[in-house]
Amino acid sequence: MPHAKPVAKVTCRDGHRFELIDVAPGRARAAVLLLPGMGISARHYIGFAERLARAGTRVFIHEWRGNGSSSLRAGQGRDWSYRELINEDLEAALRATGELERAPLWLAGHSLGSQLACLIAAREPERTAGLVLIAGGAPYARVFPWPMRLTLAVVLRAFPFLSGMVGHFPGRQLGFAGTEAHGVMEDWARTGRRGRYDLETLDFDAEAALARLEIPVLGVRMRDDWFVPRASLDWLLAKMPRCSVEHATITGAAQGTRADHFNWLEAPAATADTVADWLAGCMEHRNHAAGRPRG
Repeated sequence: MPHAKPVAKVTCRDGHRFELIDVAPGRARAAVLLLPGMGISARHYIGFAERLARAGTRVFIHEWRGNGSSSLRAGQGRDWSYRELINEDLEAALRATGELERAPLWLAGHSLGSQLACLIAAREPERTAGLVLIAGGAPYARVFPWPMRLTLAVVLRAFPFLSGMVGHFPGRQLGFAGTEAHGVMEDWARTGRRGRYDLETLDFDAEAALARLEIPVLGVRMRDDWFVPRASLDWLLAKMPRCSVEHATITGAAQGTRADHFNWLEAPAATADTVADWLAGCMEHRNHAAGRPRG
C-alpha cells in the first residue's frame, strides 16, 4: 500500500537499499528512529508517528531488510542475520537520521524492534539519547506463563528448523511475522532458548554492552498483550541495570479498544501521547542539566 509521506533513501555498505519514512513537525525538539516489529512494514506506523510529530518529535520509521521498501527479499541463497540488521541497516539509518536532523535522537522499537533498539544502543551508546520499548521484551521461554511457555519452547526449535529446510521462514503462510530470513529466525530463536544475546553473528559482546548502558528507558506495555507478558519486558530491562527505567501500561479504556500486541497501531493516540509526555520530561531534564531554558 503506497503512502504520501516524504522518505529518505538509504543505501547500506553492502548495497542493500531501503527508505526511511520521515514524519516531521514544523520544528523538532527531539527525533525518534522507530524500529518496527518482525514482518511489519514501516508504513503501518505512520499514524503513530503523525501523533508523535504533533508534540514536536520528528519520527523516522525504519524499514527492515526484506520488508516493504527494502530492495531484498529472503529466499534460497539470500540470507541475513542480526549482524546485517545492526551493522548494515541500522548503522546506515543512524547515519541518515544524523544528516537530516540535529535534535537528540531516541531509539524506539516495537516487539522485535525493541530488542534490536537495545542492541544498537548498547553498541553505539554515544549516538542514542534514550530508548522507548513498545510491546517489547525478550522472547525467553522460561519467563513466559504456561501454556505459552510450552508453545514458545516448541516454536523456538520448529521455526528455525523450518526456515532452514525452506531457505526462508514462510511467516505469511503460518500467520506469524512475514517472509523472514533464516538467519534472523536462528538468532531470534537462540535468544529465546538461552535468554541471552551472546550470538555468534554479533561482532560485539552484547551482554556486556547492555550492562554498561546508561540512558533513560521507557517500557510501554499493552494490558492485553499475551505475546509479551510483563516478565518478558522485565527480563530484557534487567540486562540494562544502569539505565533509568520508567514503565507505562496502555489499557483498553485509554486506547478505546482492546490493548494488545498489534492493535495499538490502529488506535495509536494513547501510546503516542504516553511516549510524547515521557520524551518531553526527558528533554526538560536534558535542558536543565545543560543550563538551557525550557522549550
